[in-house]
Amino acid sequence: MTRLLHIQCSPRKERSASQQVARGFIDRYLALHPRCEVSTLDLWSLDLPEFDQHAMDAKYAGLQGIALSPAQQDAWRTLEALAAPLHDADLLVLSVPLWNYSIPYKLKHFIDLVSQKDLLFSFSAEHGLRGLLQNKSAVVAYARGLDFSPQSDTPAQRYDFQKPYVEAWLGFVGVKNVHALIVEKTILGYEVDQRARQEAVNQARELADRLE
Repeated sequence: MTRLLHIQCSPRKERSASQQVARGFIDRYLALHPRCEVSTLDLWSLDLPEFDQHAMDAKYAGLQGIALSPAQQDAWRTLEALAAPLHDADLLVLSVPLWNYSIPYKLKHFIDLVSQKDLLFSFSAEHGLRGLLQNKSAVVAYARGLDFSPQSDTPAQRYDFQKPYVEAWLGFVGVKNVHALIVEKTILGYEVDQRARQEAVNQARELADRLE
């Protein structure tokens, strides 16, 4: 049975273009794989902790191989709990809007919390860095207000720090099989927005048809 985790990165809920496209993929995938177990991680409903002194000290204690204090252990257990859904899932689905040419700060906060040695990656002098989320796939629905496509006659594509960042992070933590779904031009009027959304949802459904 496949376990699918939807990481919602937009606060717009039902109005979100990225979530609409991700939902199109998930609904079609569920129709084809009814035994699939779906869970949701809404970053805007989580009380994400600060990466404070205890968490930082726990990180470096782990890097140095020394015992953690009780306060450090508590901080580390919180990070382990946040990272656990990523390990439990077989298929990650992220709905990511473009904010200021990059990703929402909630997603960056989450990534900074869970991307720790022995949580999402390992490190040794012999083998170097190795992502721990092996044998998983990811589908990322990206939403952009403008046209960031290569054929665009605007300079917008030079400022795309959204898709490269997300895919670099996924690769770093071990997720190599990544599929992108892109909806663009969502601020260019209602008709353009709706047409772009529908085209991206259609692509999402086609992708669901192809994935095992």
